[in-house]
Amino acid sequence: MKHRIVVLGAGYAGATAAGRLARRLHPDDTEITVVNAEPDFVERVRMHQLATGQGLKRHELSTVYEGTGVRVRVARVTAVDVDRRTVALVDENGADELAYDTLVYALGSAAADHGVAGVAEHAYDISGRASALRLRDRLAHLDAGATVLVVGGGLTGLEAVTEIAEARPDLDVALATRGGLGDWLTPKARQHLRGVCDRLGITVHEHTDIARVDGTGAVTADGRVLPAEVTVWTTGFAVHPIAAATTLTVADTGQIVVDDTMRSVSHPEVYAVGDAGLAQGPGGKPLRMSCASGVPMAWQAADAIAARLTGQRRYAKAPLRYFNQCISLGRRDGIIQYVTADDRAKPSFLAGRLAARYKEVVCKGAAWGVAHPVLYPVRRRRIVATRTETVATLS
Repeated sequence: MKHRIVVLGAGYAGATAAGRLARRLHPDDTEITVVNAEPDFVERVRMHQLATGQGLKRHELSTVYEGTGVRVRVARVTAVDVDRRTVALVDENGADELAYDTLVYALGSAAADHGVAGVAEHAYDISGRASALRLRDRLAHLDAGATVLVVGGGLTGLEAVTEIAEARPDLDVALATRGGLGDWLTPKARQHLRGVCDRLGITVHEHTDIARVDGTGAVTADGRVLPAEVTVWTTGFAVHPIAAATTLTVADTGQIVVDDTMRSVSHPEVYAVGDAGLAQGPGGKPLRMSCASGVPMAWQAADAIAARLTGQRRYAKAPLRYFNQCISLGRRDGIIQYVTADDRAKPSFLAGRLAARYKEVVCKGAAWGVAHPVLYPVRRRRIVATRTETVATLS
């Protein structure tokens, strides 16, 4: 019988893992199923573009995996039973259950409100396509002079606020950040960022904690009122709660704790990649939630699974490290901050149009890699054991 591999989630990490497994394993021995709530792969790193009315290219998963042997199941995951090795689903036909021998958990994350009152009721986010489209519709109905407040000064917040300000120069756009503006960047990169905000007319509220959000804006921890007809919340991400409801070993964040092959430390038949997995990077620091972390994690997991199933003792390890941080500042500007392996800023960086083009190449390359899963040279190896024997080996 075929070894059943189920991949939950088809974001950058899940989609990459499924495609790489299809390149590594012979279809006569394996059955690879991707479960995703949407029929498309969504370029999450472009949600700020979608929110400002730009059109994005569709990547239908059925087309992406055509001819690879990978099955696509459009369904929402409602639970995982890691002791019975089953996944509970809901699709257009109702509830169902899917059994697996190996599970790749890549359900990703959503916007985190950090318990701040009013965020869920009144704020918008760009953590996924549905929420980005909701924001797009709201922005489209704003009159000139309306106020927009973006809360969060990380990469997502910077990209969102500059994209909105560039696309809608008639709006009064502001950014509230807990620290200093771009305070993790090198001094010259911070200077460039501040110049872009000035050029785009963005009001920056530094060292500002938001304590409450309502329909008229936000209230800071020290009682100041920041008026806004639209508040966009970009203060980080939280993982899906499904993993924490299982017997898997998870961290306080709800992420699945994994070893250096992305394998669960408690359930060897489960691998976690992308935002859902808590993996250690250089210096023992946890990898941050990002595409830059998720794709190498997916390579590592897929290669480890293939090696174990096919009896290989050695295989190349993916580099779980960072090289740069790519920040788009609208369509014609950006910053490429070069970083150490553990994500600390180096003195060198790129800025301006060259940086914007660099970032665009990175985004296109990531999407191209997902959309062409078996275009690279393929060597599909045979599994060396039956399902029962393989499960015993993986355990």
